[in-house]
Amino acid sequence: MTDRPLKQIHLAAHFPGVNNTTVWTDPAAGSQIAFESFRHLAATAERGRFDFLFLAEGLRLREVKGRIHDLDVLGRPESITVLGALAAVTTHLGLAATVNATFNEPYELARRFASLDHLSGGRAAWNVVTSSDAFTGENFRRGGYLDRADRYTRAAEFVQLAREFWDAAGAGTVRHQGPQFDVEGTLSLPRPPQGHPVVIQAGDSDEGREFAAATADVVFSRHSTLAAGQAFHADVKRRLAAYGRKPDELKIMPGVTWVLGDTEEEAVERAAAIRRAQVSPATTVAYLEQVWGVDLSGHDVDGPLPEADPVRGSGLVQGRTSLGDPLEIAAEWRAVAAAKGLSSRELVIEVTGRQSFIGTPRSVAEQIDRHVQSDAADGFILVPHLTPGGLDEFVDRVVPLLQERGVFRTEYTGTTLRDHLGLPVPGRR
Repeated sequence: MTDRPLKQIHLAAHFPGVNNTTVWTDPAAGSQIAFESFRHLAATAERGRFDFLFLAEGLRLREVKGRIHDLDVLGRPESITVLGALAAVTTHLGLAATVNATFNEPYELARRFASLDHLSGGRAAWNVVTSSDAFTGENFRRGGYLDRADRYTRAAEFVQLAREFWDAAGAGTVRHQGPQFDVEGTLSLPRPPQGHPVVIQAGDSDEGREFAAATADVVFSRHSTLAAGQAFHADVKRRLAAYGRKPDELKIMPGVTWVLGDTEEEAVERAAAIRRAQVSPATTVAYLEQVWGVDLSGHDVDGPLPEADPVRGSGLVQGRTSLGDPLEIAAEWRAVAAAKGLSSRELVIEVTGRQSFIGTPRSVAEQIDRHVQSDAADGFILVPHLTPGGLDEFVDRVVPLLQERGVFRTEYTGTTLRDHLGLPVPGRR
């Protein structure tokens, strides 16, 4: 046991969007592009006193066998545009947009986030992502020119230059010469209220962890089981000292799902039903094709995994993040399926599951608190399975129990996202 004060839990909400977390077929599922969907989820998160709302973004719809993937969503609005609108109907909630550092330029991005920070009164955040995907790059003049090895090199210099623009706003000219950018100019508005909008990062490779330690304010982690979370938390936090940073200057917030029930048994049954709805037969086939690289439209998803070995570099599936070497993945999946007696669909359910807190509201509150007090995380980004009402039950039934435990705010005590996260306003460099 430790005598340290209870850690305060940080919570954020993820608009589920384009992924296999969303249950499209549920009668309660709503529009992915109507402003009311975004407004409802934001209002629920703010009612729950969450730190921020998080929007992901894809720059091109995924394709399978040369056609738009039929489980994708056409017409997802651009993130900063959505958040600019939400700034007018919220008062405290942080507003986090995913914007790609590969296919944008530092000046225009710095200006857009500074604008959002001003319009929202200091609530803007930027989730920095990169891409070495030539398929995505076809939407841009430069195409897929960026080698995978260079993506963090460009991203690090990109963030540095954006911060130079924020620091120089109203105070001078930016003169920057580096391997990626040669820029001289001034930002066309005053310094943002937060100094720098909050920077979020999600990479998990060694390069990604080092980039987070050097650059990020928040890490959107996938390590959310207790042991894996503790190892990731300790590893990234220990890297901060090399950059003159303290452990509390970076918040680690894994993405998680949750399922509630009036009893533990009901929650477990409900969770199993949700997972089967998330991983439909069509989703199963699409996921297997991503690894095997061949047309599996006739595959029996209730039978075993395909007998043939995957084909490397087939290009059958475009726009999805690579899972790694197909032959190694297939071998791992076959071992798991054999050990647990899983069909193809059951295997995909097993390997694609995000960490989930399952139980009664009280047990879920206890699980979340245990993870944070045990330094497996500083908080969580909650990913509901329904749009836009999937967060309501958590806010109504779990948040009051966290507040009762004294580990989550009952009211906002500041106005900016940095206030909510306990992060300092950076001085001018």
